[in-house]
Amino acid sequence: MAAVLGTNTVCQVAFVVKDIEVTKQKFAKFLGVDAPDNYYANANPDTVIHGKPAPDAACILAFFQVGEGLQIELIQPNGISSVWQDVLDEKGEGFHHIAFGGGKTMEDKITACEEIGMKCVQKGSGYAYVDATADLKCLIEFFNG
Repeated sequence: MAAVLGTNTVCQVAFVVKDIEVTKQKFAKFLGVDAPDNYYANANPDTVIHGKPAPDAACILAFFQVGEGLQIELIQPNGISSVWQDVLDEKGEGFHHIAFGGGKTMEDKITACEEIGMKCVQKGSGYAYVDATADLKCLIEFFNG
C-alpha cells in the first residue's frame, strides 16, 4: 500500500508553549544538550488561515535535533489567531503536530490529504498545516523542499 503523502518518514514532532525560554531550558536539561537559539517566524503577508489572510500571525521557534532526521520543535505563538495560538488557547501547552519529510511536493501532499477529507487550515511561506484530527488526532505539517 502506498503512503498518502508518498512518504511515512516523520521528521518533526512539535509542541506549543507559553514561554519558550522556560520550556527549551527544561528540554535541554532533560536531553543533556545546550538550549538552541530562537528562530523568529515573523508576521508574513503570505500567511492564510482557514482561507483568509492572516498577515499578523507569528511565533518564536526553537529546534532540538534528537536523532538522524528528527527534530523536536517548540512554538510560542504571538497571541494572534493561528493554528499555534488556537491549539494553545483550546488545549493548553503540549503536543501540536507531526511533520513528514520527503515524498510528494507540499502542494501534492495538501491535495492528497484533501482528497481523503482533511483540510488545509494554515499556509504560509514554505509551510502548510492540514487538520487531520478527525482521523489521526493531530495536525500534520508540510514544508517546501
